[in-house]
Amino acid sequence: MKKNTTTKNNFFIYIKWFWIVILGGTSALILLFLLASWGVFGALPSFEELENPEKNLASEVISIDGKTLGKYFKENRTPVKFKDLPDNLIKALVATEDERFYDHSGIDFKSTFRAVAKMGKGGGGSTITQQLAKLLFHGEGSRSLPERILQKVKEYVIAIKLERQYTKQEILTMYLNKYDFLNLAVGIRSASRIYFGKEPIDLKVSESAMLVGMLKNSSLFNPLKEYRVDTVLHRRNVVLKQMERNNFISKKLKDSLQLNDLGLDVHREDHSDGSATYFREYLRDFMKTWIKNNPKPDGSQYDLHRDGLKIYVTLDSRMQMYAEEAMNEHMSNLQRIFFKEQKRNRTAPFYDLDRKQITSTLEQAMKRSNRWRQMKKSGASEKEIRASFDKKVNMKVFSYKGDIDTILSPKDSIRYYKHILRSGLLSVEPESGHVKAWVGGVDYKHFQFDAVKQQKRQVGSTFKPFVYATAINQLNLSPCDKFPNTPYTIPKEKYGMPEDWTPKNSSDDYGGELTLKQALAGSVNVITAKLIDMVNPQNVVSLAKRAGIKSEIPAVPAIALGSVDLSLYEMVGAYATFANKGLQVEPMMLLKIEDKNGTVLEQFVPNSKEVLSEESAFVVINLLEGVTDGGSGIRLRTKWGSYPDNVATGYPYEFTNPIAGKTGTTQNQSDGWFMGIVPNLATGVWVGAEDRATHFAGITYGQGASMALPIWALYYKKLYADANLNISQDEFEKPKNLSIKVNCDETNVDGDNLDDIIEEDPEF
Repeated sequence: MKKNTTTKNNFFIYIKWFWIVILGGTSALILLFLLASWGVFGALPSFEELENPEKNLASEVISIDGKTLGKYFKENRTPVKFKDLPDNLIKALVATEDERFYDHSGIDFKSTFRAVAKMGKGGGGSTITQQLAKLLFHGEGSRSLPERILQKVKEYVIAIKLERQYTKQEILTMYLNKYDFLNLAVGIRSASRIYFGKEPIDLKVSESAMLVGMLKNSSLFNPLKEYRVDTVLHRRNVVLKQMERNNFISKKLKDSLQLNDLGLDVHREDHSDGSATYFREYLRDFMKTWIKNNPKPDGSQYDLHRDGLKIYVTLDSRMQMYAEEAMNEHMSNLQRIFFKEQKRNRTAPFYDLDRKQITSTLEQAMKRSNRWRQMKKSGASEKEIRASFDKKVNMKVFSYKGDIDTILSPKDSIRYYKHILRSGLLSVEPESGHVKAWVGGVDYKHFQFDAVKQQKRQVGSTFKPFVYATAINQLNLSPCDKFPNTPYTIPKEKYGMPEDWTPKNSSDDYGGELTLKQALAGSVNVITAKLIDMVNPQNVVSLAKRAGIKSEIPAVPAIALGSVDLSLYEMVGAYATFANKGLQVEPMMLLKIEDKNGTVLEQFVPNSKEVLSEESAFVVINLLEGVTDGGSGIRLRTKWGSYPDNVATGYPYEFTNPIAGKTGTTQNQSDGWFMGIVPNLATGVWVGAEDRATHFAGITYGQGASMALPIWALYYKKLYADANLNISQDEFEKPKNLSIKVNCDETNVDGDNLDDIIEEDPEF
């Protein structure tokens, strides 16, 4: 009897302690949660923070056709709304990360108990809401066990708060917008664009599965690491299996998709990658000034890299792409020919320099280099710095086939880069002033100096139309008016020159008379000199300034032959005036700027002014049409012949539509230009090297018709092939009651055959 009583007492003791442990543990757990919610273990997010969790939002550059050209960011994150996410992505996420997502209120106790029982070996117990809490408010935290437990408790509390504040759709969207998918892909939109080159809504099932697979550990499942590809494939297939298990896809579709590769279409979004890189860098500087002058309502300044501004620009993404393609196609070919020529040049890549001048040129480049600046900053002596430039090191150097891994001394790499030809292209819509394409160079990562706006180079014969325009506007001349093709001297006293000026024709051919149309088509120097003397150089400068050229232009006769340095940006804007009936519209790049909520902060409108009468502008266009119909731009028309050594990719071009244009070649072939206009698009192209002493040895390859014109031609062939762009092939609109005769009997230069016209020598 006593034994039974003892057994009974022990039983009650066990029961008592059982409930003490259960209730005590539960009470302790509840107390732990209460203390966490009261902020005893660290501050929790307030109601306001839950409503507006801190975000680093990338500012976005959006083209006129609605495409993202690039971003400015600390984190490359541009949020999307739930409606912009495909159903297959949401299903993949829920099936893989939180099957009971729609049934719990932030914590899935079944998964939690399973994770505890299996010591985490059966998978984590975190819900999507908990994972979002971790991303938004406290990160990974400490590795110590007590702190990890407290962190988990805080995570539970925040998750419950999130579930109370947001809908399930909002939680899913916030999670996908916040997660870092690596490779500058923060958030699902950046990840979709970088890994697959598309918007999230366009993701296929297998693509969504790969991205959801990365959520487990983006470093482990990084698809851009070659040695991780099999791991990423396996993880993607696990996600597809989960989708089948949850009846989101059929077994047949799952089996089919698991056989596919990753299907990556990588479009990196680094600041030096992507489309319109040179334009975006110009825009960055513009935005710095804009931000200073346009504070927020509270007086603070916008942050270009965090505030999610939307910058709508005039560039067209398709035209930009065609311009970059055209430049790459021609310049890669031209560079090949230049390298071939330089094998025979003992002072490659320089001409016209002696050994001392070459040494000085390389010395200056060394002192401008990052290596020199960094070593000097670290306290290295000049002797040590110079020695480092002669020591061979592993490096990557630019090539059109991709960067080359090589071993070179820094000094030799400088000389190599001096060989690389540079180029710039700008397209402007004459009527609106909208800049449609801006290519500042052949590769922004390696050559960051912008050939569109930063650079100013000698313009050669491309300046002659301003002389002709002044003469037509001032003297009412006709393209059919004739002038003697004889040497012309302007005495030094007339314009305060150091000596008399008697320019020569490039061909040394003289005699007879030429119409103005023939003279411009053949780039005849003596007639251009006569014209500038007739109208006075100052009037030419005034017209050029009214047309939008802001650089200093000396009022001397030599400017008639293009002795002045101007930017491609200035030249294209001024040429667009001729196509716009004499009305100059200042080139504009921005349409509007919005904040992250879509509130318009500023809208931009064009500025315009009259430069020429409509009749005079049309006559200039008529003269420029003569250049492409029978002058130095004839290569746009021909259906026969070829460029030497196939210098021009895509030749013959066989354009039949009206084109007003002008080539330009400067002294020693240092700069090649082509300005080409159709009624609704003016485009200029420049080609040259960093140093003017780097150039082709002769005129065959070194003229504007060989260096620059092919880029224009390739670009416009692509534009015309895309009917959606509506690039005009029509005649230029003729003014009503045109009083000036424009139809002349002859268009070619008297006494010159076509080959002589094509081989346009330097103009001075």
